[in-house]
Amino acid sequence: MPRLTKIYTKTGDAGTTALGGGQRVAKGHLRVQVYGAVDELNSQIGVALAAGMSERLTMELSAIQNQLFDLGSDLCFIEEDKTRYSIPQIEARHVAALEALMDELQAVVGSLDNFILPGGCMGAAQLHVARTVCRRAEREAATLAREEAVGRHVIAYLNRLSDALFVMARYENHVQGVAEPLWQPGA
Repeated sequence: MPRLTKIYTKTGDAGTTALGGGQRVAKGHLRVQVYGAVDELNSQIGVALAAGMSERLTMELSAIQNQLFDLGSDLCFIEEDKTRYSIPQIEARHVAALEALMDELQAVVGSLDNFILPGGCMGAAQLHVARTVCRRAEREAATLAREEAVGRHVIAYLNRLSDALFVMARYENHVQGVAEPLWQPGA
């Protein structure tokens, strides 16, 4: 477990940052953007939890926040360095767990007969914000993967997580007894 004795280092004052293996890259480097978006996603989930969520989702979202730290670690190290360092990584089991969660929650909320708008209760609305940040992280990770190797399950995890956040938002509205706002084309 890392021990942070000092928060500021001044090493980034020239516009660079260090990857997990020590390589210096520009703060605007695509890899940094991807794990920055994952960090933003984690913060958005923290806001959702602070807004108050059902007990079922609180448990899942807390686990997901920890997985997002693992994902950030996975992305912070280039693939070659992962053989030298023992770092947490996203695995197939994480993707499968999200699929199982979606199946469970979907059985409660039922099928979708119309497009819905982001909103409803505060927790659901915040999960929709998290979902859109997750989609951005997924797009950026896919772009990075065309230029550099990324963890084998990174993109699949982000893809499933964005879908899971959508289903969780629907579930939270259901549990709170708040109707889902429906899209009205041409309104």
